[in-house]
Amino acid sequence: MTVLEQSGARRPAPTPATRRPRADPGPLLPESEPYRLLGTGAELDPGLLRRLYRHLVAGRRYNRQATALTRQGRLAVYPSSTGQEACQVAAALVLEKRDWLFPSYRDTLAAVARGVDPVQALGLLRGDRHTGYDPRTHRVAPLCTPLATHLPHAVGLARAARLKGEDVVALALTGDGGTSEGDFHEAANFAAVWRAPVVFLVQNNGYAISVPLAKQTAAPSLAHKAVGYGMPGRLVDGNDAAAVHRVLAEAVARARRGDGPTVVEAVTYRLDAHTNADDATRYRDEAEVAAWREHDPVGLLERELDARGWLDDELRSGAEREAEALAARLREELHRDPALDPADLFAHVYAEPTAQLREQAARLRAELAAEREAEEAGSAAGSSAEPAAEEEKGGEGR
Repeated sequence: MTVLEQSGARRPAPTPATRRPRADPGPLLPESEPYRLLGTGAELDPGLLRRLYRHLVAGRRYNRQATALTRQGRLAVYPSSTGQEACQVAAALVLEKRDWLFPSYRDTLAAVARGVDPVQALGLLRGDRHTGYDPRTHRVAPLCTPLATHLPHAVGLARAARLKGEDVVALALTGDGGTSEGDFHEAANFAAVWRAPVVFLVQNNGYAISVPLAKQTAAPSLAHKAVGYGMPGRLVDGNDAAAVHRVLAEAVARARRGDGPTVVEAVTYRLDAHTNADDATRYRDEAEVAAWREHDPVGLLERELDARGWLDDELRSGAEREAEALAARLREELHRDPALDPADLFAHVYAEPTAQLREQAARLRAELAAEREAEEAGSAAGSSAEPAAEEEKGGEGR
């Protein structure tokens, strides 16, 4: 019992002037089951489905080829998105040209579907460049390897665009593991408070490398996390390309008209290992993988197109030809040894190089010059030794 109650002076506690009225959380809650369109008989756009199909077929072939190039030593690492292609293709196609895409390290396909050169998109994973492509050309931020650190960047860009009066939406992709990072909390909190025009697409593939979802969160779904920040959460079948596109389109439209951010959880599955350095058999069994192969995004869309009479030989063969041409270009370009300039290590780090960077760059130039001088001296010594060896050999013959 409080002092006020003891004295009989009962009165309500004052409400802080800055407190906003508590909103009804009902409209913010996600679906109880993932939203689906394929196989439901819903009205669908045949042109959109065909476009999604071409990108899915090309994306699947891209994943296979990039994985093969990793095994051949032509890529340092490749986080395959086989099984998750629907999420990435839908994310790229739902945006307007003026919008921005913020991909994570597994979202190469989203960048390519957005228009980034397929070879340049692999520059970071090959270790050639800081990014591999100019982010401003297609409004695609650099592939982000640290978990969720790009999410606050997306919010900052979206907020800045709104302050400048620009009609820009930022769509940021992350995985289920990314929602356990502090960066996700900070991004979601600021986005909701500022009503920033940003959409968070969480690709829940069941594992943060080897950690299953149940060991990193007790939330009913990852989409439910949105409610605590005061924004809506949506739950969608991540292997249903049409459903992902529709849910994202609604979230992007909501952000564009000034109604604030949305968290979209796409329930999907990573069919391949985490990367070429991962042994997925240590934490999941083949029966689980086989079950998800039956819910493969390419197969789901292909069956829908076929059932509606929209999958003809021209579409199927054309998609396959485009995919094979893409794979052939990857093989051709990535089997060439890159011409690298060590000085690039110090480029694009700061607008004005620091004293430490200038010192390091000078030291590297000196070391490289010394190596060249040693190589030239060795070549000269070898050249002068050859005639003597020939003369000695001739003397032995005599």
